[in-house]
Amino acid sequence: MTATRSGSVPAHAPTAVDLDRLAAYPHVVVSWVDDAGYPVSVATSFRTDAAAGSVALTATALPIPDDRELSVMGSHIHPQPGIGYDERRYLQLWGRAADGTTFTPSRVWGWDETEVPFFEYAERSVPQSRRYLADLSREKGRTIRPRLSPFWLALRTTRLPFLSVTVIPVLLGIAVAATHGAFTWWTALLTLVGAALAHLGINVANDVFDTLSGADDANTTPTQFSGGSRVAVYDLVSVGGLVRIAVALFGAAAAIGLVLVAVTGSTTLLWIGVAGIVIGIAYTAPPLKLVYRGLGELAVVLGFGPLMLLGAYVVQADALAWEPFVLSLVPGIMTGLILFVNEIPDRRSDASAGKRTLPTRFSPEAIRAAYLVASLVAFGVVVAGVAGGLLPWPTLAALAAIPLALRVHEGLKVHYDSPYTLMAVMGANVNLNAAVGGLLLLGYVVAIVVAQLG
Repeated sequence: MTATRSGSVPAHAPTAVDLDRLAAYPHVVVSWVDDAGYPVSVATSFRTDAAAGSVALTATALPIPDDRELSVMGSHIHPQPGIGYDERRYLQLWGRAADGTTFTPSRVWGWDETEVPFFEYAERSVPQSRRYLADLSREKGRTIRPRLSPFWLALRTTRLPFLSVTVIPVLLGIAVAATHGAFTWWTALLTLVGAALAHLGINVANDVFDTLSGADDANTTPTQFSGGSRVAVYDLVSVGGLVRIAVALFGAAAAIGLVLVAVTGSTTLLWIGVAGIVIGIAYTAPPLKLVYRGLGELAVVLGFGPLMLLGAYVVQADALAWEPFVLSLVPGIMTGLILFVNEIPDRRSDASAGKRTLPTRFSPEAIRAAYLVASLVAFGVVVAGVAGGLLPWPTLAALAAIPLALRVHEGLKVHYDSPYTLMAVMGANVNLNAAVGGLLLLGYVVAIVVAQLG
């Protein structure tokens, strides 16, 4: 095995297995540095002798030197027109060649895409890249770090695209209040902005604690939906910088929250806001570290369900009610399912970091069954709410998203152990949340219009 799963892909002493791997290539490229300091390369055929630990190189028109170190590389790529390449594998050996023909390797390095996918290989190379940049910084006498444009850095640091899970419950809370005859546009807008800032602050704060705990460094299979922002892992933003960003976001959210509390005079709203921020920070922050105690999924269901939706409702209606509470269970469960599926590719690194997420504790079969049951429970809440007279009948439109939930469940059967093909399933699961939330909102708009016309 030339690529280990314990870190980046280090060079090591050659073995018979490495030489057997080399024998699978049709030819090798021999490289060295000539007397003038220029790199020279020549392709040639070869024959391996695993027992002797050597490689017999075929003589070429350009003599292969025997007085310096050589690099012997076998490589393979498969072009994908318009896409790039796949089936990539490389094996590189360093050593000397007696008489320019009998090459005896002293160390070897390699990568095979069938054993370590490209994205995982890149992640395992991050520590080596960081060491290189640190050495270069010392050599140049100034800090050299990777950079992103301010826009893309802000987008990545805050994980802005996930704001849909905040927008949906807030708009639903406002919509329920509107059906009850309570709506003020500017407090509704402030609620949406404040909730969004709190959510972004929670995202950044969680990255701080995941970085400090080593959970992000241990994760070598992040995807666009899982694994956090990784801006600290890539040295794009320091941990101190993340702390300052989180404080600024929480400060702005708290300021908006206090304005809303002052306007409404509601102590209920104050406690909902405090509870939401505490749960969000305590998700990864000590001493509670909810996700490390097996309570992460429950915290997300509560935070992005009842707390978010009820808070938006209270701003408008200045009271609690059963309708928004029952409705809040739906976006709460759906958001919990986003986390639930996104935890699957992180389960090994989460387990090594002590995170007791559900995918780290239960079998794939149990996780798939739990997903199906939880999604059906969410749809069942809508049916029960309408049947019980709590929810307006147009909200039954949310049931149109059931086929998408079933598609995600089927995708979990096929791609559970493949983080990168699972990304399409994770994307569909995020779309499920948006679809259910959008259909529920549409149902409330219809209910409001019907009430106005009646």
